[in-house]
Amino acid sequence: MKQPEFIIDASESGTRRGSGGLPDSPSFRRNHRPILEAISPRLAGRDGDVAEIGSGYGQHAVAFAGALPRLTWWPSDPSSAHVAMAAARREAASLANLMPPFLLDVRDDDWRFGEAGRPPADGLAAMLCVNVLHIAPWPVTGALMRGAGRHLGDGDCLFVYGPFKRGGIHTAGSNESFDRSLRDRNPEWGVRDVGDVAAEATAAGLALADTVAMPANNLVLVFRRLP
Repeated sequence: MKQPEFIIDASESGTRRGSGGLPDSPSFRRNHRPILEAISPRLAGRDGDVAEIGSGYGQHAVAFAGALPRLTWWPSDPSSAHVAMAAARREAASLANLMPPFLLDVRDDDWRFGEAGRPPADGLAAMLCVNVLHIAPWPVTGALMRGAGRHLGDGDCLFVYGPFKRGGIHTAGSNESFDRSLRDRNPEWGVRDVGDVAAEATAAGLALADTVAMPANNLVLVFRRLP
């Protein structure tokens, strides 16, 4: 299987080694609590399954599964190295509601949900995607939305976290500089515009239900699957 071109590996700048020798992402340390606060109002007290798309080192999966014990958390990533790291972190965490991570490139036409070792094919309680769209080719955005349209339950949500433009304008100078650095690294990467992402969601049967301002000029976009 060819490794997707949008994978960021454990050698990325600023990443340290934490307990057990596993990567400890500085961005996780900064953002996991604010993200949890943003998504919890729509998930607290819920039962069901949550698919995390692009779980990376698995730190968000452990934190969120621990904080929301009634939900069954399914981490995924297109990198076999990341899946192995997330699996080691899951084993150390020993959380009954955290499932083994699995390989997933969202651009595949069939995510094989419903098969052994994958989430249910229908009626997911939620999906989460953290810091992926700006380090992925644009077609990944549409593929993510189509997958959410296939697998979420009616009225349930896809949460997408990261930096975004609004109305074609960067929300901060730091985001504009970050966007330039991404495009210098790979012309297919870049900070996406909320309107463009919402248009892909609409085409997949989702609606932008909320936009939550986050620290460091990031957003959580909340997309709801329409009946």
